[in-house]
Amino acid sequence: MSVATEKKLLLANDSNDKRLFWGCFTALVATAFAFVARTMVIDEWGVQFGLNQTQKGEILGVGLWPVAISIVLFSLVIDRIGYSRAVIFAFCCHAVSTVLILCTPLVATGTAGSANAYRMLYWGTFLVALSNGTVEAFINPVVATMFSREKTKWLNILHAGWPGGMLVGGVIIILLGAAVGWQYKIGLIFLPTLLYAILIFGCRFPVNERVAAGVSYREMLKEAGIVCAMIAGALIVRELGRVFEWNVWIQVAIFAIALGAYSAYVRSLGRPMFIFLVIVMIPLAITELGTDSWVTPLMESEMTRMGLAAGWLLVYTSLIMTVLRFLAGPIVHALSPLGLLAVSAALAALGLVSLSAATGIVILAAATLYGLGKTFFWPTMLGVVSEQFPKGGALTLNMISGIGMLGVGIVGAALLGNIQDKEITRVMQEKYPTLLAKVEGKESLSVFGKYQALDEKKVEAATPEEQNIIKNIQNDAKKNALFTTAIFPCFMFVSYLILILYFRAKGGYKAQVLIGHAAEDREFTGGVEAGMEA
Repeated sequence: MSVATEKKLLLANDSNDKRLFWGCFTALVATAFAFVARTMVIDEWGVQFGLNQTQKGEILGVGLWPVAISIVLFSLVIDRIGYSRAVIFAFCCHAVSTVLILCTPLVATGTAGSANAYRMLYWGTFLVALSNGTVEAFINPVVATMFSREKTKWLNILHAGWPGGMLVGGVIIILLGAAVGWQYKIGLIFLPTLLYAILIFGCRFPVNERVAAGVSYREMLKEAGIVCAMIAGALIVRELGRVFEWNVWIQVAIFAIALGAYSAYVRSLGRPMFIFLVIVMIPLAITELGTDSWVTPLMESEMTRMGLAAGWLLVYTSLIMTVLRFLAGPIVHALSPLGLLAVSAALAALGLVSLSAATGIVILAAATLYGLGKTFFWPTMLGVVSEQFPKGGALTLNMISGIGMLGVGIVGAALLGNIQDKEITRVMQEKYPTLLAKVEGKESLSVFGKYQALDEKKVEAATPEEQNIIKNIQNDAKKNALFTTAIFPCFMFVSYLILILYFRAKGGYKAQVLIGHAAEDREFTGGVEAGMEA
């Protein structure tokens, strides 16, 4: 082969990789557009289609849990069905779900109009969640394989697509405001969806480094092992059981059969370090996504005093994340992945504590700390997993994402609400027991056990003076929730210090490289070859 021909091939491969990367990036932007558009028009849906608060909550909920489930399930088969089929599935779900949601007014007629609208929005959102999870399932292993020499850097740049999409989509929708109907805001999803289809279709996908190195499917499963499968399986079955109202014995039976079959085939508990990282991933997800889902209402009263919409706080932190993730390369090289995660955890803890006490313009300084802290969490954890467990292929990379999403969906978001309810009840019991008796609701049961909350209808019927007392207590409880959440990044900080000391005892952090595959990041780590078992 001539030198000229070799240069043409290299240029062609480079062009393909760049186009494929930006296609993956844009696909993640599409998932962010779908998320931010849905959360910003849910009240408009409620007014137009007569949805109650529970129905709106169920529609928002179905936009989350299928994401985690599709990430985990696709990771089991994506190497076998191929990345291109996963892209086609994601695109079809994005397109069909958006059309379904836009067509909701057509079925919202007659006496059953509200029920029909609810079902259309519910299943349309369900398809959105499936497509979002599928996108996450293929973009991570594709980018980790393409940029095997600098996985953490490029995974950070890739995941700038999420806050970038939140930023662009959020600003557009806020600026559009009431000037246009919700259909135009939902229709924005088509823009990044069509763009990623144009960019990706026709690209050549890389062969995953696990497959290229000849690591068997069973060996991949052994990296995650029985313990992590048990964690993921328990969370998935519990969530499906809650949604479809299965009784506990059905849930136990499904879980036991699935875990038993997996255990019999794999016969390995899994890598101890991966199990440790999975445990750390749950508080990480709660710190980032759980807080993000609550930060607008939690900071609403303080932002209102400044004359600003609370949503701008989320837009501001998204801007910080977008910019810094594009600049991740030099930062990762300077601190190492684990050093960056430890610093990030410390900043996030300080940011949450500061937000819990901040007033006025100081809120922006506290939000900056929090934004800096959460920026590198998710993609850097994926980078560490990809570098330390290359034999795990798509499974370990996506399983840790899926478990993080399930953890925040089942535990994190509910925890912040539960902290507020318990704090409000505690303070009122100490200072205003008579008022508490007047506005207290029935005892409720959550994943955290029994708790007592206020009845909003009774609060509305209270006198203006009593409502003002309750509002002040609620505002204090919101700050307390942010302060309590800081315990999670503190736990993460200690965990990352343990890992740093562990690697230091072994001579320093080094990316594991599969024999026979050029996945070594020499500039960053020096790299070591991971042994392969037949």
